[in-house]
Amino acid sequence: MRRWHGLDEVPADWGRSVVTIGVFDGVHLGHQRIVRAAAEEARRRGLRSVTITFDPHPDEVVRPGTHPPLLATTQRRIELLEGLGTDAVVVVPFTLELSRTPPDEFVQQVLVDRLHAAHVIVGEDFRFGHRAKGDVALLKELGAKYDFTAEGMPLVADGGTISSTHIRERLEAGDVEGAAASLGRPHRVEGVVVRGHQRGRALGFPTANLETLPHTAIPADGVYGGWLVADTDRYPGFRWPAAISIGTNPTFEGAGERTVEAYALDRDDLDLYGEHMGVDFTARIRDTLKFDSIDALIEEMHRDVDRAREITA
Repeated sequence: MRRWHGLDEVPADWGRSVVTIGVFDGVHLGHQRIVRAAAEEARRRGLRSVTITFDPHPDEVVRPGTHPPLLATTQRRIELLEGLGTDAVVVVPFTLELSRTPPDEFVQQVLVDRLHAAHVIVGEDFRFGHRAKGDVALLKELGAKYDFTAEGMPLVADGGTISSTHIRERLEAGDVEGAAASLGRPHRVEGVVVRGHQRGRALGFPTANLETLPHTAIPADGVYGGWLVADTDRYPGFRWPAAISIGTNPTFEGAGERTVEAYALDRDDLDLYGEHMGVDFTARIRDTLKFDSIDALIEEMHRDVDRAREITA
């Protein structure tokens, strides 16, 4: 599997290939279907498959401040794409200059000159080129001009249309199970573990407080059952069942900063500060509540942990 950051890293002697292209935010079941189809078509033709994705999200460049919350980090997106059988992933830096490239030039520069496309598979709503003037019909026309074929596939799974917008809506509602049904896996939030107020430790539930990246799609405030995951030098491939809290800790005075915290069940010996971690959301346990006393909060936290243990059993 090859990984290229920018088209300039594509080897000059790279042969003809089957290409799929898109933002692929979340790499949901609809995206997976397309990438796998490209890999299968490449094998059928005796060629290699290439998946093109973009960083940052095009909306961040074209309409700053309007882009949607992201369902996966760029690194996570690459890893997920690689797991679908593609031979190479190209992360193309999305710039204002690229956004202004006419559709014909975009196809020639990206698909033809660099990747020598023999066949291109995209989502049926795929748009490209300046002001998103290019669509699947134009891609097919340009394919006839530049000697490649093209097809647009619907983003469906099990007969239903899958969209990143729908997944974000499920997360905003706290429906992490609904989001997972469209993603084909639990939704993950990532970040570096930083020192917080250490309230959880004082209450007997030491939590990993994640400093998430800007524009991360974070589920609605509440308590969830799921997993705390790591793949670092200190904790290679570790995965612990966890109770996860999102919110502002309203029981405490001075609360207000929204946090994502995960308590690895029955573990108080983990040194996670500075580690890059992920939290996988399996099911929602309850809403965020303000308790009349710390004792009442602790009682509820014990119930949360019991429920999280059932969810991850």
